[in-house]
Amino acid sequence: MTFSTVLLDVDGTLVDSNDAHAHAWVEAFAKFDHDVSFARARSLIGMGGDKLVETLTGIAPDDKHSKKLRDVRGEIFREKWLPTVRPLRGSRDLLIRLRAEGFQYAIASAAQEEELRPLLELADIADLVETKTSSSDVEESKPAPDIIEATLAKLLMVERSRTVMVGDTPYDAMAAREASVAFIGVTTGGWAPEALLGAIGVYDGPFALARQFPF
Repeated sequence: MTFSTVLLDVDGTLVDSNDAHAHAWVEAFAKFDHDVSFARARSLIGMGGDKLVETLTGIAPDDKHSKKLRDVRGEIFREKWLPTVRPLRGSRDLLIRLRAEGFQYAIASAAQEEELRPLLELADIADLVETKTSSSDVEESKPAPDIIEATLAKLLMVERSRTVMVGDTPYDAMAAREASVAFIGVTTGGWAPEALLGAIGVYDGPFALARQFPF
């Protein structure tokens, strides 16, 4: 299959940030007297924050306590953990290759808007990204397909059958499946290949993926 449009997740796909997000969640939950282990939080990274909170506490996404907890998590992440995040090898090379090969590409991230920009800068790709969508742009977060649908709506002349989503978690895979686009997985987010269900290919990370273009 030949693709013309590539959608890219960021956390765990282009930057090594999944552990940092999990640590921030554990600390935020503790502030609200919720005892959540790092391993449990880590297993849900990639899922939208509202759904992560509901999964771990039963608090509904529209509950004010959920929003407050998520806001605290964001503050902890930006102030304490964001400085520890590092780019994944090959992230910039991947986007340069996409541009050189004539692919239409965009960022489709579950990150909040105020986190997405610094993450793109950490990955040294902010100057290469013209189209991006964050969780702030949609009502339903991953694994719902809304983030993919919102990103596709920003692009021109998209053929869904020639579109592929690149991500690192089962939640990316679920979103891609629900949006009827192909999915390519990378293992840099910490998930085993067999967990990335439905992937048409699984790579060690952006460096390995960049070397496989064009599809």
